Amino acid sequence: MSYQGFMSRVSTEAQDLYDIKNEAAEFYRVNGVPEEIERALNELFFNKPEDVHGYLANYFTNLSAPPRISRLKGREVYDARGQLAIETEVFCIICNKEKSMSSSAISSHFGPNETSLDWKAKCEERADHVMTAAQWINEPLNNMLKGQNPCDQSDVDHILSNFFMARYLEEKDIQNKEKEESRSPSEAEVVLSSPLSAQTKDKKSVDKGKKSNTAEKSFPPAEPPEPVLPGSLAIGSVSLAVAKTGAKTQGIPLYKYIAALKNREVPTQFHIPVSLVTLLSCGKTSPGKLTLLEEVILIPKAGQRVKQILTMTLELQKEMMRIVDTSTKAGSKGKYEIATGVLKSPDELVDLYQTLISKYPAVVALIDPFRREDIDQWEKLSNVIRNSCSLLSDITYKSKAPPLPGVRGHILKHIHETTVSDLICITSEHQGSVLMGTTYSEPCSDDSLSDIAVGLGLDYIKLGGLRSADTMTKFNRLISIEEELAQQGILVSEEKHPPPLFTEKPQEQSATAENTASVLIQKVGLI
Repeated sequence: MSYQGFMSRVSTEAQDLYDIKNEAAEFYRVNGVPEEIERALNELFFNKPEDVHGYLANYFTNLSAPPRISRLKGREVYDARGQLAIETEVFCIICNKEKSMSSSAISSHFGPNETSLDWKAKCEERADHVMTAAQWINEPLNNMLKGQNPCDQSDVDHILSNFFMARYLEEKDIQNKEKEESRSPSEAEVVLSSPLSAQTKDKKSVDKGKKSNTAEKSFPPAEPPEPVLPGSLAIGSVSLAVAKTGAKTQGIPLYKYIAALKNREVPTQFHIPVSLVTLLSCGKTSPGKLTLLEEVILIPKAGQRVKQILTMTLELQKEMMRIVDTSTKAGSKGKYEIATGVLKSPDELVDLYQTLISKYPAVVALIDPFRREDIDQWEKLSNVIRNSCSLLSDITYKSKAPPLPGVRGHILKHIHETTVSDLICITSEHQGSVLMGTTYSEPCSDDSLSDIAVGLGLDYIKLGGLRSADTMTKFNRLISIEEELAQQGILVSEEKHPPPLFTEKPQEQSATAENTASVLIQKVGLI
């Protein structure tokens, strides 16, 4: 190579190096790197930490870009009863690396079954729901939430709710089309029948109605069951997983994160909801076949620590199980079955509740004592019991429905398409809420329900009995939160009036209520 060629090459390399240096300098200047390095070194010198590089790592980590959701992973898991459930795992890009941040599963609507045929059908239905939920998470929801900041809970929940509503409307449209296509020619003829035949039909209906009225009073028709869209579990599961991710990225517990979402900032004081503990499970699957009551639940007095409550409950459970009775079964339509073979009309049931509450002052609340359709009986019972007992109603699916007469408290469950933002909204609009775990199909050892109840600032939480490992996981989490708040000096004890729950006026504390009280939770229906 000639001297001139060599010099030309050196000149080109020098120019390239010079250009790179200028680009680097401009890159650093635009991103404020020299200033931050100078500031970091100055702070490092004045603080003189033992771990120099750890200090610098933390300093620059705090300057890193906010985390972004990179992907979601939905997987089929098994719940406490060995049945299929859905779990969501959230991955985020943090400091240019993808990390698994959190996972969550929530309860489903499927309850226990009484026959093998029902069990088989329910298993198939559950599998369809879980499979659809996994598809939603891994495909459309994964794409829709990619790049979202996990701390923007309201934005994420808005996307989830809109997606669910679109799927719900699609399913409804499909069902309507199927109904139209399945209409038979005879149904079309009925629509086009002559006025004479219609009048004849109406008269027969009236005559038939008169006969039935003389035999027995008619009851309002039951409301149609709330439709559960296959895949809806994905919505609640993703929402909770994102909330847990947001809390983790901010370095705070989930209960403080939810409290900040609800109150716009982290409160300076917290209280632990009073734990409603199941003493005795009833219903048709129980040994006693007592169908009036679903559960008998202990309501501890305000101010007791969770550990004290659990110890007391275990002692009471032993005593109650000793006096459980059994009976035989019979049946008749149009009545409430309060015990096997014992049937009551709605009006008779009002009298039974009144007698029960008068005889046992420890009964301080009834949850859904009637169907929602029996408005007259709700009002009548409310008038006769007044402040001696509270009426509570489940609003998980009926948060926008008109209030029932006499209802002072509300039951809320985190299931299906319910998002964290929904829980915040409902508990803000409805004063006097009890957050309940389901009595079956519990999420897979997820203790988030305890954090949610504390974060929402609820007065009561119902986690279940003391025989389930998953339930004890939630109680242990509640104990952990209580101890943490006490150590930080921000735990306060709410001075509530004694039972009944959510009364309008404080009552004189009776000797019975001073120690413990029990609430009857029942889900009776016409048979």
